[in-house]
Amino acid sequence: MAARPHCCYNVRMTSQLDLENIRSALIRQEETIIFALVERAQFAVNTRIYTPGAMQIPGFHGAFVDYLLRGTEALHATVRRYTSPDENPFFDDLPAPLLPALSFHAPIAANTVNVNARIRRDYEACIVPAICAAGDDEQYGSSAVCDVACLQALSKRIHYGKFVAETKFRTARAEFTRFIKAGDRAALYAAITDAEVEARLLLRVERKAATYGQELNLAHAAPTYKIKPRLVAELYRDWIIPLTKDVEIEYLLIRLDAPEPEAPAAG
Repeated sequence: MAARPHCCYNVRMTSQLDLENIRSALIRQEETIIFALVERAQFAVNTRIYTPGAMQIPGFHGAFVDYLLRGTEALHATVRRYTSPDENPFFDDLPAPLLPALSFHAPIAANTVNVNARIRRDYEACIVPAICAAGDDEQYGSSAVCDVACLQALSKRIHYGKFVAETKFRTARAEFTRFIKAGDRAALYAAITDAEVEARLLLRVERKAATYGQELNLAHAAPTYKIKPRLVAELYRDWIIPLTKDVEIEYLLIRLDAPEPEAPAAG
């Protein structure tokens, strides 16, 4: 997030729509997500940190995770994290950046697509109970710090669907335009779905989870895992991929109404 010369920043932004760069970004994000989930899995569910008012914080009346997540986002906002088109905050009452604005050409259309409320709801209700031991171990601060890392990693990956959608739109503009004008969500869903790519993704994340989450056992006994590798693949199959597709479709449905993304100046 450090300041860069404008020309270099423009190249970085526009190159995000290159298919190979998108794939590389998504693969790197897989590792970030897996490591974050492994870290969270070492603590119990600790329902108390998600319950508004359960932990007394002077001047604050929400849940403990709200307090930590908003504070983290507020700090990051001051260094212009959320001026980048690949970042979407969970809170909308954040401070303005302290650093001067960067001049760059955003590679995607201006939009307000943000599914963080759904991410937060499903994460707390479904994902945490699936990866963590039931009960309360009183490790509230550590658990909430891990939650912030998980939520931010999941949000970045899921909202990266906007870049995927823009690339697909540009490669088949006439077809996508027809579906968008008809409001045909089913046709859009079919157009953005690649079963072979998804199958490879699921295999890859399961193997990564097996590698990164395996307990080192020098006795060569049957491997044990900090988080079940299959569970990570199921998380992608049942939640991350479908939600990413929802982001893609919502973005595509506003694509024709939004101003066309600017092309970078020559040279």
